[in-house]
Amino acid sequence: MFITFEGIEGSGKSTQLRRVAERLTGAVVTKEPGGTPLADRIRAILLDSANRIDPMAEVLLFAASRRQNVVEVIRPALQLGLTVLCDRFTDATLAYQGFGRLLNLDQLRTLNAWATDSLIPDLTLLFDLPEEVGLSRARSRNAEAVQDEGRFEAEDLRFHRRVREGYLTLAVAEPSRFAIIEAAGDADDVYARVEAEIAARRKAEVPR
Repeated sequence: MFITFEGIEGSGKSTQLRRVAERLTGAVVTKEPGGTPLADRIRAILLDSANRIDPMAEVLLFAASRRQNVVEVIRPALQLGLTVLCDRFTDATLAYQGFGRLLNLDQLRTLNAWATDSLIPDLTLLFDLPEEVGLSRARSRNAEAVQDEGRFEAEDLRFHRRVREGYLTLAVAEPSRFAIIEAAGDADDVYARVEAEIAARRKAEVPR
């Protein structure tokens, strides 16, 4: 299975991904932007709050990072029959650059398909909570971080509201792929919801 973890800043998706990885023996864990040495260098550019990046340049950098990750990590693992857990994927581009930056969604979908050879996750877990809660969490986390990765957290609340609404719009459009996870509250409760969704999907895919 190819499982992606999506959500606004501070939604807790990365924490939940790590917990899932601990339970799924042999799962391959990766992230976006990043996941390979070259993609990690692109990540440093994209997330550094000191950088002012044109929206189109931004989306092209994300696509370049994604391409490296797909070619070097994701597809080889899937071809070996392994489960891949990815922290963000193509839906993030639609939510952040499409709904957030107001770039053309059809063009972004074409770029995503080109960068990934039309690879689509089997399951996308969308961690949802109010944008003001997530942003507060993320900014508190970044204040303690050694490396500056706060460029998106520096955007105003309206941007993050559009991103959240974009994610929910995508989920409504593809209910068979998305599972919306209530991300507010206790991390153990959130994980129980995640575990239930993954178990149900894996059971559904067992041949009868």
